Amino acid sequence: MVKKIDLDRREFLRNAAILGATPLIARGVSSGQARPVPPGQIPLRPLGKTETKVSALGLGGYHLGSAETDQASVEIVAKAMDYGVNFFDNCWEYHDGLSEERLGRALKGKRDKAFVMTKVCTHGRDKNQAMRMLEESLRLLQTDHLDLWQIHEVVYDNDADLIFASNGAAEALTAAKQQGKVRFIGFTGHKDPSIHLKTLAHDFPFDTVQMPLNCLDATFRSFEAQVLPEVNRRGMAALGMKSMGGSGELVRHGVVTALEALRYAMSLPVSTTISGIDTLEVLDQNLGVAVNFQPLNGSEMQTLRDRCRKVAGDGRFELFKMTTKYDGKVGREQHHFPTSEELPL
Repeated sequence: MVKKIDLDRREFLRNAAILGATPLIARGVSSGQARPVPPGQIPLRPLGKTETKVSALGLGGYHLGSAETDQASVEIVAKAMDYGVNFFDNCWEYHDGLSEERLGRALKGKRDKAFVMTKVCTHGRDKNQAMRMLEESLRLLQTDHLDLWQIHEVVYDNDADLIFASNGAAEALTAAKQQGKVRFIGFTGHKDPSIHLKTLAHDFPFDTVQMPLNCLDATFRSFEAQVLPEVNRRGMAALGMKSMGGSGELVRHGVVTALEALRYAMSLPVSTTISGIDTLEVLDQNLGVAVNFQPLNGSEMQTLRDRCRKVAGDGRFELFKMTTKYDGKVGREQHHFPTSEELPL
């Protein structure tokens, strides 16, 4: 059981009041109406050193598969695109292909206006398996190419060795790019900055690196402090995720408001911040920050870091670093760990 944060009475009441009016990312805890979305568009940012530009807010693929109906997911994508979202995240294993299928349906007739990313889930299996997954993803997404193909969930200490082994996933990325089936390549993970750095140390020509970035991460096993500068130094595009803890943990427990959390993450030197959105209310909440986005200044960001420092130190609200909660079933199976269904209560 996670303990409540020790807040003074004034701070507690302030956060409680904001929480009562702010929808959260996690399904089932949206408790109010989002602010009206202002007129305007989400700004575009360069994708690293490439000439491509992507929206500063990206739409997460996992939560698209969590939307109540197929039609709801189509409406989320359509409205997001109306306000300038062009970056769409996905993954071969999300909801056993449902997330990719829904995105493909939602982008029908609009594919040329979208930057489509999905992830390959070999988890140590060979190049041939990766290429089969690519073909399955292309079919479900109803497209002949991906804008970005990333290695999913690089979270185990030996993952870099497996990726760069002979006939491994890195060779699949290179082949897919040479064949014109993907434009850009990258990797993603959420567990430990040292694993990202170990992967980068192979000096493979990744175009993108995805990582958790939020105002707690800044002072605990920090991707912001350790990985983000290295990615930027190499001219790769940094892609942020888990701006609110993965399932709204930062907001639900009163650490920060949803608006503060998203604005902090989007103020970092990243190409896009990928946010899980499974309802129109959550979309409106995030659009309220992203449309005509104004970044926090350095002093404002430091104030948030300092406010979060005490509760950041033990990882209680970044469970993706501390537990198996956000580790996928496929990856655990391939690394011969018990899945969540097999673990004892």
